[in-house]
Order: sequence, then structure tokens, then C-alpha cells
Amino acid sequence: MDSYKASDLKILKGLDPVKKRPGMYIGSTDWRGTHHLVWEIVDNAIDEAIAGYGKKITITINKDESITISDEGRGIPCDYNEKEKMEGMDIVFCTLHGGGKFDGSNYKSAAGLHGVGSACVNALSTFVKVNVYKDGKEYYAEYHNGGNKKSGTKLIGPTTKRGTTITFKPDSKLLPEPIFNYDLICERINNSACQCPGVRFILSDDRVKGGKKQEYFYTDGIKEYLERKNSAHKPLHPLGYFSDVSKEIKVEFAFQFLQDVYEEKVYSFANSIYTSLEGSHVRGYRSGLTKAFNEYIERNKLLKNGKLDGNDIREGLSCVVSVRIPESKIQFEGQTKEKLGTPDASVAMDALVYQNMTRYLIENKEYAKAIVTKILQARDARLAARTAKDDVRKMSPKDAEKNALLLSGKLVPPQSKDYKKTELFIVEGDSAGGSAKKCRDKKYQGLLPLRGKPKNISNDAEDAFMKNEELSTLAYTIGTGTGKDFNIRNLHYDKVIIMTDADTDGAHIQNLLINFFYLKMRPLIELGHIYVACPPLYRVSKMVGKKVIEEFAWNQVELDQAKKKIGSGYQVSRYKGLGEMDADQLWKTTMDPMHRKLIRLTIEDADTAGKYVSLFMGKDASLRNDWIKENVDFSTKGDFFVEEVKNNG
Repeated sequence: MDSYKASDLKILKGLDPVKKRPGMYIGSTDWRGTHHLVWEIVDNAIDEAIAGYGKKITITINKDESITISDEGRGIPCDYNEKEKMEGMDIVFCTLHGGGKFDGSNYKSAAGLHGVGSACVNALSTFVKVNVYKDGKEYYAEYHNGGNKKSGTKLIGPTTKRGTTITFKPDSKLLPEPIFNYDLICERINNSACQCPGVRFILSDDRVKGGKKQEYFYTDGIKEYLERKNSAHKPLHPLGYFSDVSKEIKVEFAFQFLQDVYEEKVYSFANSIYTSLEGSHVRGYRSGLTKAFNEYIERNKLLKNGKLDGNDIREGLSCVVSVRIPESKIQFEGQTKEKLGTPDASVAMDALVYQNMTRYLIENKEYAKAIVTKILQARDARLAARTAKDDVRKMSPKDAEKNALLLSGKLVPPQSKDYKKTELFIVEGDSAGGSAKKCRDKKYQGLLPLRGKPKNISNDAEDAFMKNEELSTLAYTIGTGTGKDFNIRNLHYDKVIIMTDADTDGAHIQNLLINFFYLKMRPLIELGHIYVACPPLYRVSKMVGKKVIEEFAWNQVELDQAKKKIGSGYQVSRYKGLGEMDADQLWKTTMDPMHRKLIRLTIEDADTAGKYVSLFMGKDASLRNDWIKENVDFSTKGDFFVEEVKNNG
């Protein structure tokens, strides 16, 4: 037997844990991880502003793909810590779980809590440069190669400025997608700005010729934020707002029921962080809202039997849920802080919404009547849909067969009827569909091959798309209905996965499908049910005896790693179509849930999303031409110029 001793055990020291397992600290190593580094530094700047230090935060994407973030806070401590035997800068940037947010003495509530954010940025960057303006003096330090090389803190000289400026560049060896997305940062900064009334956020992009700049400033916090979000819709009543900042956990709730919207939209925040996966504070608001409306309806005898479903009550509701929690109580599920776990936040938000909504409905009878009318209509639609679904289940075998033929002659459904586990792959053409049919998980994976390109419906009348066979079949297959008839309860598949070729036609089909989902079935995107499959771009292989060994790569960094792993004599193939893969390759790279890569489509800012759907899919080609000239660099060879290698041995 192989020996296994204590001498075989290793302890990762310094920043090595982050470099070894970056996903544990920043969530992923794709573009999300790259941008999470930005959020870490920006959140620290926001903590300073909320604590009362500074009224301006600037973010600049530099020409060399580094980014600079400046605040007007108290500045990182630059003196020597006798107890830790380290300079303040090194504690912040070179040690995990080091910082000033652990005992509550420096910040009442904070976004950065674990003491790893700045250290993660250092570990995953080729360089970090820090200027600190503190107590009338400017200090400077820089770190290179993931913190392995450092300059030490240097006194530059006197200054009248105050705050911290940090510039860093993500390491492409550790983060294969190191390019910053201006629009994504815009969305995040807009969300943050509403949590900091009176603080000006300035975002610039120096990569663009002539520069690009956007400012965000709110005077009335989440109320103003929600007004902007709802500006394109018809409200049933003036925007409502409740708050309680007298207790340890401070809670705010802004809401508005919309006449022309048929789904719930929640914007949730915890300690200024946009919690895209929601959490305990959102559960609390839903509980309080359901109790308030059911009691009101029961008290006024507006419903003969039973109680209202919470989903009916929230149909068409747009709201902001915001909490501020002391360091001693706040719990996020994971370092990326996308979901709040603090149980007390649920209790506090439940009490706020229940008590105040009960009073609001009593004091505003006209608004209450309009809201309840919409809620009862939602309930009636849900019950009618359930009846129709039951009727389908009761079909005779002959009628069911006829119905299936109307649905699609090529739909390959999964065997399971448990929608929470099933997946629908939308595949391009018969060749890819044939391979996918051979390798799929028959129990849980269904296939819908497209016969051609879907229609661009951007400029069509409301229901004109139903005349298009591909789109009407797709809508019927998914089951939820479209537009105002959309009902998430009728969803047939938990994951709807777009799986197209990695070429221009495949990208075009992706855009057409995403455009359709955005315009006609938007809640599927908002609720996280739409995905894009990521087949590999390259296969690196060679014969070893009678056996073929192979590695797959999704980008240039992984391609280089695959070449090294295979060794001399390798061959490189560039996949341009899914049909070029055999069934085994398609399964293990693109369809196997244990190993595949999927991109989950999200809409953090529906207004921004709508703007780009209109830009890319609308009639005005001149707008697209302007965007391409401004954002696309045709001088870069990019992925399609692939090394042709037959045998390098």
C-alpha cells in the first residue's frame, strides 16, 4: 500500500489558497470572477461613504485593461502594527481575514465583512497599485505577481486630499476572461448608488476613443430608484414606502403595483450589496405581504372560499427590499454575497411589511380596491390555467397523440414529468440533434431541433410571432404562455438551454432566441431558467498506442494548458459546429451536468437589457454600425485565427 503520512499534508500560506482555489473566494474564474474583484474594491469604498466619509467614488477602466477605483474615505492605515508585525497596507492586501470590519468599532454595517476582498484582488492580479491620502500625507505601495513582490509603504509627501485610490489588472493566467464589461459595471454601480443617497458615482472607460463616461446620483435612495425602474409602466397607485431605522436591523421597503406587468420584480439589497439570489430579507417581505392582504380580503369578505396564493398577490408588484445589518449578525451565503442568510432579517422585514401594509390598505381604500381587483384577476387566471391543464391530462390517447403532433414532429421529450429536474435543449439542425439524441439523459433531457433560423420579432405586432412555426412550437413546448398570458406555474422544464454552433450563424440564432425570450417570456430570464450551452472551441488529441487521448479547451488559456498536458505530437481541431462532435464528445463536454459549462442569462437591469435588445435587433442599422465602430477592434486576430498543428514533435 502507498504510504500516507503527516509529511504528505500541506498548509497553504499567505495568498496561496486564493491562487489555488480562486472559485472558493470569488465564485468563479470566468467573467463573473473578474468583475467580482471590482465589486470587492467598490464595496469597500461604499462602506466608507455610508460611514460618512466622502461624497464621491470614481471608477475608471484604463486603456491597458486595468481599473482604478478612488474614494474620499479615511484611507487605509499605513502605519506599523506592532501586534501583527506588519504594515497596515500589507495586512489589507497580503493576508486573508485581515481588516477593520470584525468588531463593529469602525463600521456600523458594512458590505465587506470577511477580510479577504482586497487580498483576493491582490492574489489574482498581475499588479496592484495603491495611493493613500491620509492625515495630510500621501502614501504609496505596489504589489506584483499576485503579491509575491511588494514595494513596502512609501511616504510620497504632503497632500490636501483624503481617501484611497487602487489600480489593479486581473491576471489572465488565473482569470481567463480578464476584460472588463463597461455596461455590466454600469448596472452594478447604478444599483449601489441608490443605497448611498448624496454620493456621486462616476464611471469612465478610457479604452474607447474619446472616452466614455456615466454618472449616478440619487437624492432619495430606493424610492427614486424604484420610480426610475417603473417609469415606463402604468402604476395602479403612487409609489409606497415603509421603513424602520430605529432598531438594530434597519429595514426599508418601497413598492408599486403595475397595471401592465404580470410578474413580480424584486430588487433586493443587504448592506448596500445587490443580492441577486435574494435571501432571508425577501422571504420576510413575502410573508408579511401575504398575511396583510389575506387578512384585508378576509376582513372585507372579498373572497368566498380559501385564501390567496402569495404568487397571485405579488403579480405585477415591483419593489425594493433593503436591509442594513450589524457585522455581528449579518450572514451571506458565500463570499460572493449574492444571497442573504441572516434569519433576523426575515423577522424584521416581515414585521415592517405586515404592519405597514395592513395600515396602508385601510387608509387608501381606492388604491386597495385597484390592487385587490388585479390580484383576484390573477387568481382567476391561475385557476383557469389549472383547469385547462387538467383537461389536457384527461385527453384520450388519440387526442393526446394528435396534440403531440401539433406540438412538434421533432420534439424529443424527457421521460420524467418532474419539471424541477428536466431540461430542454434547443438545438440547431438535424446533425447536432442526431448526436444529442444519442447521448442525452433520456430521463431528464429533452430536445427541440430548429428547422431554420427563428424570426426576428422586434418590430412585429403583439401576437404575430405565433404565425412562425419555430417560435410558436417553442412557446407551446415550454408551456408557460407568452406576454400577459405568461404563467410560470405551467413551466415544463427547469432549464431551457440554447445549444448552437460556435460560428456566426449559431451566434445569430442565439440572439434571435434570446430576443424572443426577452420580449415574450421575460420572466423566464428574470427567474433564471434560460441558459446558453458552451461547447468547447478546441480538441487537442494524439494517438498513444491504439488509444486516443484528448483534452478539450474553451479558450486560449485552456488550449495552451491542454497542449502541455497532451505533450508533443498533439493535433488541434477547432470545432465550428456541434455536428463535428460525435455523441460521446458532445455528452462529456456540453450536455453532462457534471462537466458541462452553461451561461445563465440574467437581467439585473431590465431597462439596460431593453436598450440593447432594441440596439442589436431593431430596424435602425446605423445605431448598430456606430456601436460596432466604437466597441469592436478588428485589428485583433482573436479566436478564429487558430494555430494549425499537424505534429509538433
